[in-house]
Amino acid sequence: MRGYLQSIIIVFIVLREFSNALRLIEVRVPNYTVKDNVVRLECYYDMEDEKLYSVKWYKDGHEFYRYLPRDHPPASLFPLPGINVDLYNSSDTQVVLQSVNLASSGRYRCEVSGEAPSFQTVSDHGDMVVVVLPETDPKITGGRARYQIGDRVNVNCTSGRSKPAVKLTWFINGQQASHEYLKPYKTFKTGREGLEQTVLGLRFRVQRDHFKNGDMKLKCLGVIESVYWKSNEESVIGDRQKVSSLESKKPVSATSTSNTRADRVHANASSCLQSSHQMLVVLLMFSLIILQQQQQQQIAR
Repeated sequence: MRGYLQSIIIVFIVLREFSNALRLIEVRVPNYTVKDNVVRLECYYDMEDEKLYSVKWYKDGHEFYRYLPRDHPPASLFPLPGINVDLYNSSDTQVVLQSVNLASSGRYRCEVSGEAPSFQTVSDHGDMVVVVLPETDPKITGGRARYQIGDRVNVNCTSGRSKPAVKLTWFINGQQASHEYLKPYKTFKTGREGLEQTVLGLRFRVQRDHFKNGDMKLKCLGVIESVYWKSNEESVIGDRQKVSSLESKKPVSATSTSNTRADRVHANASSCLQSSHQMLVVLLMFSLIILQQQQQQQIAR
């Protein structure tokens, strides 16, 4: 019985300690940001009955910021490449980074510790990528002002230099182009920062359904996650003359007025019958006149 009561007491003590434990509520690290931006790293916690001993921030496993409420001043910094802390606006719950650059990309971890004797410690992390935006929008090259059915479309879309590379997508009349139409090229890296340039080709043979109201719209969209979204569109005109010449031949309607050979033969036969009828009438009239003259001569005798 005594052992049973001791077990209950131990469980009660553990539960009480757990309920009073330090809790990390949320760590906020932006997934993507733009070069030279100001970034806010946030770390929210609940001490319960504990007292705060320290808040530490790490980048890729290396400490760069420490907050000790008992120290004066409480905040201290540790130099790291790509880290420029705004100490005046930083505290136990947030760290403000100024003018981030490519070296600022990485994994950021917040670690919160309680006072003695427990020294409970909780931590969580988030990953951040610093983006260098392209200076130019996607550019379409190789296109023509007019296309005819059966022509070959051979165009390229080229992004501006960026980090990471721009993801390009082709659209035909608002519909994403089929994968078999695409020709990807190797990404080019240039400069000391290793900025990347992307080229994506579009290759297909023009068909009738590629034209909408006589036009075909080719659009190239460039995207870098949630921070960059730019497009370029070209509208080309279908050549009506060749389009009509390539249309399937329609059968002549039964009510057609076209002058076919059968129509001409029928017309010639009708004309001959009409002429014969007129000659017959003339002969009859001439015979009647002669007969009338003969009768008059007989009467006179």
